[in-house]
Amino acid sequence: MSSKKLVKLVKNAGAYFVRHGKGDHDIYERMVAGQRRAAPIQMGKQELRPEYSLMVFRQLGMTDQEIEAVLQ
Repeated sequence: MSSKKLVKLVKNAGAYFVRHGKGDHDIYERMVAGQRRAAPIQMGKQELRPEYSLMVFRQLGMTDQEIEAVLQ
């Protein structure tokens, strides 16, 4: 999955852009049960490993059901 596609998926899950991080990362946040969950997303990559995408989803506090729904 490309960086652009991952960003599109996390935005569909309710995350929003916060700021540019160090290097080539952008920081996205999502509110979960009144808590702010943040994850850096590596930008400009043609292909990200599936493990990396899952790590980003988990850092944003997404459940297995939410991840499946976003990937459909």
